[in-house]
Amino acid sequence: MAPKRYTITSALPYANGPIHIGQLAGAYIPADIYVRYLRLQGADVAFICGSDEHGAAISLKAIREKTTPQAIIDTYHTLNKQSFAAFGIDFDIFHRTSEPLHHETAQSFFTTLLEKGELITETSAQYFDEEYQQFLADRYIMGTCPKCGNENAYGDQCEKCGSSLSPKELIQPRSTLSDKTPVLKETTHWYLPMQHYEQWLREWILEGHTEWKKNVYGQVKSWLEQGLQPRAMTRDLDWGVKVPLPDAEGKVLYVWLDAPIGYISATKAWAEEKGIDWKPYWQDGETRLIHFIGKDNIVFHCIIFPIILKAHGDYILPDNVPANEFMNMEGDKISTSRNWAVWLHEYLEEFPGKEDVLRYVLTANMPETKDSEFTWKDYQDRNNNELVGVLGNFVNRVLVLQQKYFDGAIQPIDWSRWKDGNQVKGLELVWGDEGFKKGISQSLEQFRYREALNQVMNVARAGNKFLTDQEPWKKIKDDPTAVGEVLHICVQVVANLAIIMEPFLPFTAKKLRPMLAQPETLTDWSKAGHLDILPVGTVLGTPSLLFEKVDDETIQAQMDKLEATKQTDNPFPAVKETIQYDDFAKLDLRVGTIVAADKVKKADRLLHFKVDMGFEVRDIVSGVAEHFSPEELLDKQVVVVANLAPRKLKGIESKGMILMAEDADGKLSFLQPDKAWPNGATIS
Repeated sequence: MAPKRYTITSALPYANGPIHIGQLAGAYIPADIYVRYLRLQGADVAFICGSDEHGAAISLKAIREKTTPQAIIDTYHTLNKQSFAAFGIDFDIFHRTSEPLHHETAQSFFTTLLEKGELITETSAQYFDEEYQQFLADRYIMGTCPKCGNENAYGDQCEKCGSSLSPKELIQPRSTLSDKTPVLKETTHWYLPMQHYEQWLREWILEGHTEWKKNVYGQVKSWLEQGLQPRAMTRDLDWGVKVPLPDAEGKVLYVWLDAPIGYISATKAWAEEKGIDWKPYWQDGETRLIHFIGKDNIVFHCIIFPIILKAHGDYILPDNVPANEFMNMEGDKISTSRNWAVWLHEYLEEFPGKEDVLRYVLTANMPETKDSEFTWKDYQDRNNNELVGVLGNFVNRVLVLQQKYFDGAIQPIDWSRWKDGNQVKGLELVWGDEGFKKGISQSLEQFRYREALNQVMNVARAGNKFLTDQEPWKKIKDDPTAVGEVLHICVQVVANLAIIMEPFLPFTAKKLRPMLAQPETLTDWSKAGHLDILPVGTVLGTPSLLFEKVDDETIQAQMDKLEATKQTDNPFPAVKETIQYDDFAKLDLRVGTIVAADKVKKADRLLHFKVDMGFEVRDIVSGVAEHFSPEELLDKQVVVVANLAPRKLKGIESKGMILMAEDADGKLSFLQPDKAWPNGATIS
């Protein structure tokens, strides 16, 4: 028996940047397709999402951009909400974890877990940034992944190999605030003893949910085989949901306790707006809960959040978590930091009216069980050859011929001439509830979207072949009755397409329905698979093209745009104009040691160094006072341009220049020999 209702969630996008195509293919288009399919069947569905607005990454971005976390989340929540709506991702609500209702809900969850004895307190040594006087949340720590060697792994996860980590596992950890090695300092937190639920998880997932996708099931099994450990449910931060205890000043809820509860608080807000009870969507055993996520969130949605729900005791558990893998782009991984992505809001601006083209291409390439790839050439080919050449071509030919020969009126048909059981002679489709409709349904219910979309296109392909084989344009003068019957069949195929394409191509389905003059009928899944959707005598509307070709120039412009990001990907200045060897040979680079350093009076940026060059001690003035204190530079070996013409700065004659490297954020580092070297040694 089908469930009474569904609660469908898509991963809460983190509100520190815009949405890109990898996220769309991973968590949002799959969920939207499934929800639209359910709604066509009249199911009671709550489609829930919202912005994840807490955590270390937003705080870190605020520090780097010299703004506030609130300003960042306001910007990206608004942008992403508008982009989703414009793209046809039909959430019932797009909520925010910064809303008071969410804070109340998350704090209530924490309190319930604590009162039930499901949380334990532990005091342990955690990383602390001495320069910023701040404990470092997982995302504030980077280092080398012990499993794959990635030098830029975060303290909670390596984004290269997908391994979940703890900060202390990192090799050579460094603070993302100061870029210095953090120290260990004791702090107290509340932990979820996940090991207590390990056996339950084995039974619930490994035995009870063998139907889950292999990539999801396999990752969960791997985690359980490694054994579960206690996980802190609080963090030392000032941005997030405050821990609701008097002795927890400066502590907030761990984002992976906070964020999934956002699904619940969002449902509460939606139900309140509708004037209905939220509880059946989360507390009724007949409700089916399904989480749509990317593979990087599997552990949180399949292990941590289910443990939290189970420990609380009042909530249903996810029936399925059909996580997708990653989508790459043009031979490289999508990278938000390198701007190597197709951003949704930019696509909507640059390709108006082509929402369904991107939906189609991303669905056709969906990374369901392994990573896939988006290319602009494939986008063009699929649009021109499949959407225009197959689907759009068939629909347009049928509707234009119907108008041309019969003023749009659907003609009678003698089915005895055409039907052969559950098939139509010459039309390679099986009709009825057990035909192509069942195949599409089975694929969708097993979260095989590529397969389902291909079956939809096969209906258009079969219709195209039937129309071409029948050649009504050659028979209209001699046998208009037969032509009327051929077009009757073709129009019914188009009507079926209007229904079955809705989950995948909602804008196209909406555009097509008025052309068929039966808008309500064409939103009922039960009508699909049948040849009597549009009654005889129905007068069709005026046909128009569903799709248009994308030209080479448009695609080249996108490729050029990506190529430009490669040029700007390097955050450092462009290489200066070429010099000859003789020019370089004029430089006299020497090793020296700083023997004295003082601030220059009335010059905030200048430090006055005395540098032992081996053959003499020189005065050198350098604009690095904002980066270094004089005390930390004593006895440091440096590289000096020894033959630079002297220059007076604030009354001090500076005789030389100390060489430094500068990173993308403007931080400086002295160039030094890799070991102690005699002062005055030349560099060649």
